[in-house]
Amino acid sequence: MQLSRLFNFLLFISPLAVCRAVASPHKEVYSSGGGECKNPLVRREWRLLPDHEKKEYIDAVKCLQTLPALTSNAVPGAITRFDDFQGVHIRQAEIIHNVGFFQHWHRYLLWFYEKALREECGYSGAQPYWDWTLDSTSESAFINSPIWCPTTGFGGNGPYLNVSGNPFLKIPGRTGGGCVPDGPFSNYTIHLGPRGSIAKKPQCLRRDFAPSLATLRLTKELVRLPHCEKNFDWYDFKSQAGAREDGFFVDQASFHSGPHISVGGEAGHMADVYASPGDPVFYLHHASVDHEWWKWQNVDPETRFKDATGPSIRYDFPFGNHFRGPNITLDFRIGLSELAPAVPLHRVMDTEGDLLCYTYAKEKAVYDPTTKKWVAEELSVEEEDWEACKDPEH
Repeated sequence: MQLSRLFNFLLFISPLAVCRAVASPHKEVYSSGGGECKNPLVRREWRLLPDHEKKEYIDAVKCLQTLPALTSNAVPGAITRFDDFQGVHIRQAEIIHNVGFFQHWHRYLLWFYEKALREECGYSGAQPYWDWTLDSTSESAFINSPIWCPTTGFGGNGPYLNVSGNPFLKIPGRTGGGCVPDGPFSNYTIHLGPRGSIAKKPQCLRRDFAPSLATLRLTKELVRLPHCEKNFDWYDFKSQAGAREDGFFVDQASFHSGPHISVGGEAGHMADVYASPGDPVFYLHHASVDHEWWKWQNVDPETRFKDATGPSIRYDFPFGNHFRGPNITLDFRIGLSELAPAVPLHRVMDTEGDLLCYTYAKEKAVYDPTTKKWVAEELSVEEEDWEACKDPEH
């Protein structure tokens, strides 16, 4: 069922941490990887981090929200380093979604966000991810996910607002829309957005949970389906499903768009295709999107580290019926404006290559009802067969 005419109209009106390292506004942000990856960072699911590591991560994010922006000449509303990353996403949003380099660009962005947390704010860990499938078993499971915990997470939903402020997007079962009232970011001021605005516009962080959508579109079975594809272009198309040139189709939402809308609803920042990085949860969500791609790649690294196909122009086939530009290749270049130079795609294909240096833990999170805690279990050989497919109707 079509519930919105245009994905482009996704809109929302929508004690500072002590930083252990302070960045100068003239700091050189980018440093070349340049060499062999010997000790990759290991990214883990949020709920498997000890509480002190969760606090360290959140403190580092809050540190970025106090350091001065490096992009204010190009982004007038950018005040902090955290704004720098939201600002580059806003400016490039029209070209980085529904294209063949969507995965690559967001991987590159996330790598530099992780570097900023570590090199400018003293964070010692890796970027965590949020496995949405663990919270899709029921509406209660989604609402009560550890990621929303106000003391060891990112705070929860905003209070319900009957008017979302978005006439173009109607999400069934939305439950919030107001300012996040608890957690470490309840008093944080977002400076950019909504949509494509890079002018300074102070606003609170807003969330508008749609838990029923999460239970329908973020199940383990549906998240696994793109992994059945042998070629990257169709894997990528299915992972970006839901958003097309002729509208946004909620009943086709993928593991990329589904969490954006499940968290952002109609009025929350995560639902804004431009300004969604204003919510710190954006980075855990996209780390999980990257985790899925990493799993798909590692089924056949020799082949899939070289598989870069898909349109170079937004909404060209298969995302639309246009054929306006060439397909991407391994030499296609992506960049992060002032934050990082353009690099060819082949440099971000391998997460343990000459530029990037990270991997994902080969483990799963399991809830222990006795201790009432999530614990890590090593994956079996069968569970590491990421390519295995399951028909959700059987």
